[in-house]
Amino acid sequence: MTTTTPVLGPRVIGLAHYAGRALLEHVLARHGATFQQSVTLRLAAVAEGPVERAGIVEGLVGALKIDAAEAHSLVDELISTGLLARHESSRVRITDAGRALFEATSAATAPVTARVYAGIPAQDLAVAGRVLALITERADDELAALTK
Repeated sequence: MTTTTPVLGPRVIGLAHYAGRALLEHVLARHGATFQQSVTLRLAAVAEGPVERAGIVEGLVGALKIDAAEAHSLVDELISTGLLARHESSRVRITDAGRALFEATSAATAPVTARVYAGIPAQDLAVAGRVLALITERADDELAALTK
């Protein structure tokens, strides 16, 4: 049996995505969190202070490819669980509990991520990053055209 180097395509990208996501979801499950919740928390955690709710919703729509109603529902869910809090009329902020969860899951995934990426030359990662960013941009453009 011969082994060939896989060519980058939808299947290879999908397999890589789901392999990485499975690792993350395994860690998140130990903390009682979902993938969608972690994406939402990250958007609030990396902001410097309270952030416009509309900005988080826009970030979720773009990252998760969900509609705005579902994104608002995710924000409401995290507010109801105390991981996010309302701040002023249209802003939200991460709570101490939300920050603790974000930091715990980030710390737990960091060594796993380091092992997955270990030994891959920086220039290969840079090329892969550029190619995947271009594919994402083009796919987003196609999706926008389909949903007009």
